[in-house]
Amino acid sequence: MQFPDRFADLAEYPFPRLRALLTGQTPGGPEFLMTIGEPKHALPDFVGPVVAEHAEGFRGYPPNEGIPELREAIAGWLERRYGVSVSPETQVITLNGTREGLFNAALAVSPENKNSRRPAIIIPNPYYPCYGAAALASGAEPVPVSAMPETGFLPDFETLDREILDRTTLAYVCSPSNPQGGVADEAYWRRLFALAEKHDFMVLADECYAEIYRDTPPMGALEAARACGFDPERLLVFHSLSKRSNAAGLRSGFVAGGEKTIQEFKRVRSYFCAPQPKPLQYAAAALWNDEAHVEENRRLYREKFEIADRVFAGFKGYQPPQAGFFLWLPVWDSEVATLEIYRKTGIQVLPGAYLSRQSWDGSDPGEGFIRVALVSGADEVEQGLEKIRSVLDEGINEQG
Repeated sequence: MQFPDRFADLAEYPFPRLRALLTGQTPGGPEFLMTIGEPKHALPDFVGPVVAEHAEGFRGYPPNEGIPELREAIAGWLERRYGVSVSPETQVITLNGTREGLFNAALAVSPENKNSRRPAIIIPNPYYPCYGAAALASGAEPVPVSAMPETGFLPDFETLDREILDRTTLAYVCSPSNPQGGVADEAYWRRLFALAEKHDFMVLADECYAEIYRDTPPMGALEAARACGFDPERLLVFHSLSKRSNAAGLRSGFVAGGEKTIQEFKRVRSYFCAPQPKPLQYAAAALWNDEAHVEENRRLYREKFEIADRVFAGFKGYQPPQAGFFLWLPVWDSEVATLEIYRKTGIQVLPGAYLSRQSWDGSDPGEGFIRVALVSGADEVEQGLEKIRSVLDEGINEQG
């Protein structure tokens, strides 16, 4: 039996790869996962009653683009959060989790060729694996661009060769960045938008971590586009309730953008995407309409940011994340350090190399880092980070 070659270049997904690395290893203490970005804070208590109130909706097929109440709630939130007005009828589509939207966007809006050549889709590196898979599925070449400390942990797409930029159709950007917590400011967006106009490509902004930050709310791509006069038809913005509202199992997000682009996305997506059930859409609307639980969520993460800053004070190369809920810790070797931490403490972290690949310039920005998720309770996080710090200090001393 023959399988298609289009995904031959995909690396194994990070978490099965981690399981293979740790198989046969003896943990040095009670196992504790600090790998996956699965929120552990409480789900707002009004979600269950809303679902129950609308349970009859499970009987029917839900609208693919989202119920009006949900699209209106999303448009209202965008107005309150970013000061940007969008039409809930023509500029918003609800998603069954943003991963499907980020993937399907490439299928819907990336052309089969550009300037008579294979298109390129440029992505940050490290990156959410969905970006690379979307590029390959659409027939494009994924081109990773390293996001390093010196670039604010955001990709500098201006460093790309003109040959690549001239065949680029889409640029994925994640701000706040996963896993480093870097935030794109207005100057960054202006440079990217100018590049997109010069080389005729679209920007896909993944803003799933935008509501978890220390003090200053990250600027959104829609907000920046309005300030810069950037064509809204060149922009799609993705948001999720998974991190903002601790509702990863709800599988609820949305995409917003220009009317023509959203219409094309909606047309293509209607053929192969399952909409979110109606009762869950009503719950999602209630979540977008409420800010109290989001403020409490941020408070809990700020407490853990402060713990991380205290535990890693003086640790060479430590950079406090501006947003998100991961630490991106420098190590001598990402796999070796992961194994050492597990063998000595039982704590599981994720090797940075599992989230990256070799960039177009030959660098691999994940090899010297590990990702640590700050999703558990503050006491557990503090104990876990102290153990990790101890192992890393010992390893650094051994490395000389």
